[in-house]
Amino acid sequence: MSKCIFCEIANGRIPSIRVYEDEDFIVFMDINPVTEGHCLLVTRTHYPTLVEVPDELLSKALPLAKNLAVAAMLGVGATGFNVIGNNGPVSGQLVDHWHLHIIPRRDKSELPLKQGDPADLTKLPFVADAIRTNL
Repeated sequence: MSKCIFCEIANGRIPSIRVYEDEDFIVFMDINPVTEGHCLLVTRTHYPTLVEVPDELLSKALPLAKNLAVAAMLGVGATGFNVIGNNGPVSGQLVDHWHLHIIPRRDKSELPLKQGDPADLTKLPFVADAIRTNL
Protein backbone atom coordinates (compact mmCIF):
# COMPACT_ATOMS: atom_id res chain seq x y z
CA MET A 1 0.00 0.00 0.00
CA SER A 2 1.33 3.42 -0.90
CA LYS A 3 1.16 6.23 1.64
CA CYS A 4 -2.46 6.90 2.54
CA ILE A 5 -3.18 10.49 3.51
CA PHE A 6 -5.90 9.40 5.97
CA CYS A 7 -3.55 6.90 7.64
CA GLU A 8 -0.97 9.67 7.88
CA ILE A 9 -3.56 11.97 9.48
CA ALA A 10 -4.72 9.21 11.87
CA ASN A 11 -1.12 8.60 12.94
CA GLY A 12 -0.49 12.32 13.49
CA ARG A 13 2.08 12.63 10.70
CA ILE A 14 -0.09 15.11 8.81
CA PRO A 15 -1.85 17.83 10.81
CA SER A 16 -5.62 18.05 10.90
CA ILE A 17 -8.28 19.90 12.79
CA ARG A 18 -9.81 17.09 14.78
CA VAL A 19 -13.35 17.12 16.04
CA TYR A 20 -13.41 13.70 17.70
CA GLU A 21 -11.25 10.62 18.15
CA ASP A 22 -11.36 7.26 19.87
CA GLU A 23 -9.59 3.93 19.44
CA ASP A 24 -11.45 3.14 16.20
CA PHE A 25 -12.15 6.46 14.47
CA ILE A 26 -10.97 9.97 13.94
CA VAL A 27 -13.13 12.83 12.76
CA PHE A 28 -11.58 15.92 11.27
CA MET A 29 -12.62 18.96 9.27
CA ASP A 30 -12.54 18.59 5.50
CA ILE A 31 -10.02 21.04 4.02
CA ASN A 32 -12.14 21.30 0.85
CA PRO A 33 -15.58 21.58 2.45
CA VAL A 34 -18.80 21.42 0.49
CA THR A 35 -20.48 23.45 3.24
CA GLU A 36 -19.36 25.04 6.49
CA GLY A 37 -18.98 22.28 9.08
CA HIS A 38 -18.20 19.49 6.56
CA CYS A 39 -16.15 16.86 8.38
CA LEU A 40 -14.86 13.35 7.68
CA LEU A 41 -15.36 10.26 9.83
CA VAL A 42 -12.40 7.96 9.12
CA THR A 43 -11.41 4.55 10.46
CA ARG A 44 -8.02 4.49 12.17
CA THR A 45 -7.24 1.21 10.45
CA HIS A 46 -6.89 1.27 6.67
CA TYR A 47 -9.80 -0.27 4.77
CA PRO A 48 -10.17 0.76 1.12
CA THR A 49 -14.01 0.66 0.93
CA LEU A 50 -17.08 -0.18 3.00
CA VAL A 51 -16.90 -3.80 1.82
CA GLU A 52 -13.63 -4.39 3.70
CA VAL A 53 -14.63 -2.70 6.98
CA PRO A 54 -15.46 -5.29 9.69
CA ASP A 55 -19.10 -5.31 10.78
CA GLU A 56 -18.01 -4.62 14.37
CA LEU A 57 -16.60 -1.25 13.29
CA LEU A 58 -19.54 -0.48 11.04
CA SER A 59 -21.92 -1.02 13.98
CA LYS A 60 -20.09 1.84 15.72
CA ALA A 61 -19.78 4.12 12.70
CA LEU A 62 -23.44 4.98 12.09
CA PRO A 63 -24.27 5.99 15.69
CA LEU A 64 -21.12 8.14 15.65
CA ALA A 65 -22.15 9.67 12.31
CA LYS A 66 -25.57 10.47 13.80
CA ASN A 67 -24.02 12.21 16.81
CA LEU A 68 -21.64 14.14 14.57
CA ALA A 69 -24.45 15.22 12.27
CA VAL A 70 -26.49 16.58 15.19
CA ALA A 71 -23.43 18.35 16.63
CA ALA A 72 -22.52 19.81 13.22
CA MET A 73 -26.06 21.09 12.65
CA LEU A 74 -26.13 22.74 16.06
CA GLY A 75 -22.61 24.06 15.64
CA VAL A 76 -23.21 25.84 12.33
CA GLY A 77 -26.95 26.51 12.51
CA ALA A 78 -27.95 23.97 9.86
CA THR A 79 -31.36 22.34 9.60
CA GLY A 80 -30.37 19.20 7.69
CA PHE A 81 -27.37 17.13 6.70
CA ASN A 82 -26.02 14.54 4.30
CA VAL A 83 -23.98 11.50 5.24
CA ILE A 84 -22.15 10.40 2.13
CA GLY A 85 -19.84 7.46 1.58
CA ASN A 86 -18.16 7.08 -1.80
CA ASN A 87 -16.78 3.60 -2.50
CA GLY A 88 -14.50 3.09 -5.47
CA PRO A 89 -13.24 5.55 -8.06
CA VAL A 90 -16.42 5.47 -10.19
CA SER A 91 -18.42 6.68 -7.16
CA GLY A 92 -16.16 9.68 -6.65
CA GLN A 93 -13.95 8.22 -3.91
CA LEU A 94 -10.76 10.29 -4.02
CA VAL A 95 -8.89 8.74 -1.07
CA ASP A 96 -8.56 4.95 -1.05
CA HIS A 97 -9.50 4.72 2.65
CA TRP A 98 -13.11 4.22 3.77
CA HIS A 99 -14.72 7.31 5.26
CA LEU A 100 -18.01 9.13 5.60
CA HIS A 101 -18.63 12.76 4.78
CA ILE A 102 -20.85 14.54 7.34
CA ILE A 103 -22.18 17.62 5.51
CA PRO A 104 -24.44 20.08 7.35
CA ARG A 105 -27.05 21.73 5.11
CA ARG A 106 -28.70 25.12 5.50
CA ASP A 107 -30.16 25.37 2.00
CA LYS A 108 -30.93 22.94 -0.83
CA SER A 109 -28.69 24.92 -3.17
CA GLU A 110 -25.59 24.15 -1.06
CA LEU A 111 -25.16 20.71 -2.54
CA PRO A 112 -25.94 19.77 -6.12
CA LEU A 113 -27.78 16.50 -5.45
CA LYS A 114 -30.83 15.91 -7.58
CA GLN A 115 -33.39 13.19 -7.90
CA GLY A 116 -32.81 10.77 -10.77
CA ASP A 117 -35.01 10.24 -13.78
CA PRO A 118 -38.09 8.02 -13.38
CA ALA A 119 -37.27 4.30 -13.45
CA ASP A 120 -38.49 1.98 -16.19
CA LEU A 121 -41.07 0.11 -14.12
CA THR A 122 -40.96 -2.88 -16.49
CA LYS A 123 -37.25 -3.39 -15.72
CA LEU A 124 -37.24 -2.45 -12.02
CA PRO A 125 -38.42 -5.89 -10.76
CA PHE A 126 -35.59 -7.59 -12.70
CA VAL A 127 -33.01 -5.23 -11.25
CA ALA A 128 -34.39 -5.94 -7.77
CA ASP A 129 -34.16 -9.70 -8.46
CA ALA A 130 -30.53 -9.36 -9.60
CA ILE A 131 -29.68 -7.58 -6.35
CA ARG A 132 -31.72 -9.95 -4.20
CA THR A 133 -29.99 -13.08 -5.60
CA ASN A 134 -26.64 -11.63 -4.51
CA LEU A 135 -27.60 -10.92 -0.90
